Amino acid sequence: MEFTDRLSALATKVKNQADAIATEEATKNAFVMPFISTILGYDVFDPLEVIPEYTADVGVKKGEKVDYAIVRDGEVQILIECKASLGQLKIEHASQLFRYFSVTNARLAVLTNGVVWKFYTDLDAPNRMDAKPFLVLDLMDIDETLIPEIQKLSKDSFDLHSIISAAEELKYVGALKREIAAQFRDPSDEWIKFFTSRVYEGAFTQRVREQFTSLVGKASRQFLTESVNDRLKTALGATTLVSNEAPVTSEPVVELDLDRDTEIETTLEELEGYQIVKAIACGEVKPNRITQRDAKSYFAVLLDDNNRKPVARLHFNSKQKYLGLLDADKNETRHAIESLDEIYQYADEIREAVRRYS
Repeated sequence: MEFTDRLSALATKVKNQADAIATEEATKNAFVMPFISTILGYDVFDPLEVIPEYTADVGVKKGEKVDYAIVRDGEVQILIECKASLGQLKIEHASQLFRYFSVTNARLAVLTNGVVWKFYTDLDAPNRMDAKPFLVLDLMDIDETLIPEIQKLSKDSFDLHSIISAAEELKYVGALKREIAAQFRDPSDEWIKFFTSRVYEGAFTQRVREQFTSLVGKASRQFLTESVNDRLKTALGATTLVSNEAPVTSEPVVELDLDRDTEIETTLEELEGYQIVKAIACGEVKPNRITQRDAKSYFAVLLDDNNRKPVARLHFNSKQKYLGLLDADKNETRHAIESLDEIYQYADEIREAVRRYS
């Protein structure tokens, strides 16, 4: 099995089991040890490769332990500290990693709850672990650009020099991506003022601030919509459609009427869910026949832009997400999903809904 496939398989396991793992020990057994063995390729039962409960006396601190130390050529290379999967990772949880980092040869440290993996090194000061990670891997939402960097940590491909060389760029690019995403979700005053000053020549008064808060948010959503359109049209253009279908046209893949109701906020997650449903439905009809309409209570995916031909409904406005599917009598059944990838589990039902109307 390829590295990416192994990572995807573990991510699926994490998504299915995370809510049932309540303790740190269970997290280690269910998620951390499989990551060390199947993803990184180290033998968790060989103390020459993986040392559990690793102890190194630090000053007056005696007998403190780090959960795992990964050894290569007789030297500790990676330190791993674990927390329960249901808990949030905080820098306070890394106190032992900070202390051990300075008294071992390790250049890499990992803080994890089995779901999120934060990787640290010593970019800011030699032999002193940075306060911020250079790489954050979330198994609930894997950033595919990070997979080659994770692979460099594996036993077969371990390349410490390459990892450290790339760490600074990874650290700041990752932090910038997270900050940009936060600004798209909830623009700060600084973000609003920055863009307003580029397009508005008047004074930045309170009235202008209030006006452009809405406009910047709307422009951000439209920009994301257009980006999703471009990606989807590129993907669909490279896909062989049903033999009797015409080629993909240049018509818009997503058309958002953001002026329809100012209280409706179309999220990137809804657009990505729509993209998945559309890709599934396109096995039955032309892509431009699958459309969407957002409403206050749900995001509807329709055939022929017709409310009487619902393909699916995305209920993403609460913490628990649901995929709504309707039978021939328009009775809706909501299916709880934890991640967008789970929509693919209902591909047959989505295609059947399209066939009923077409």
